Amino acid sequence: MKLIKFIVFFSCIVIFSQKKIDIDSLQLKDTKELLGDDYGNIYLYKAKDLSFTKYDSVGRQLGKLMMTFPYKVQSVNNPLNIVMFSDNAQEIKFFDQNLNEIQKINLSPSFGFITAVYAEDLQFAWLIDDSNKTLIQYNFRSNSVINSFPFSINLQAIKDFIVYNNRVYILRENNFEVYNTKATLLFSAQMTRAKKLRRANEIINIFSDNLVMKFDGKSLTESFRNPDAKIVDKNTSGFLALIKDKLYLYNLK
Repeated sequence: MKLIKFIVFFSCIVIFSQKKIDIDSLQLKDTKELLGDDYGNIYLYKAKDLSFTKYDSVGRQLGKLMMTFPYKVQSVNNPLNIVMFSDNAQEIKFFDQNLNEIQKINLSPSFGFITAVYAEDLQFAWLIDDSNKTLIQYNFRSNSVINSFPFSINLQAIKDFIVYNNRVYILRENNFEVYNTKATLLFSAQMTRAKKLRRANEIINIFSDNLVMKFDGKSLTESFRNPDAKIVDKNTSGFLALIKDKLYLYNLK
């Protein structure tokens, strides 16, 4: 086991080069969530004061949100249209590249209690309705339900989910599961302190505290690991890791 750990650690040293990103450690303190877009911008969410702040690649602040309720950021892959969801407020919000709100959708009048949202694109979102045990494809532009599927699985403690190609990818803190839209379990694997899912073409990336795994539809493989990291993320440049209130980018050599 020690030999295997050494090989994995050595391979990371060989494969990745490390670059420190110049964001002040005080700004990084108490960070709960870290995200990076494909333009080199960094986004930090702090649960302590419910703030969401955007920085450029040299640490200059570009925008900041102060929120009333906790919101989950879906992704910043499209920095022109950043999606957030709050189960407390039962709201989906969209923000532009300057973190100005451009749209708000109140889900309460149309649905039961929505526990999770996945915005598929700029028109459709998938909703998990816990009160009715349903998976809903929702056109938020026309305020209409396109599809509704009975989804009688355990909907508690879902950290994140994605719907793609008639597959429902669900992440819990200690488990990753894949279902079809009939709620048939197709794949399951144990995870440790899992946090979020991201899709890159056909690949589903799974993020834990210090680890990134990828699922190709058949099996899980490790993409990146740093045992000292508190939070990790990924953009097209490489892997981001928050280590001791310092932020690093790991590029492929």
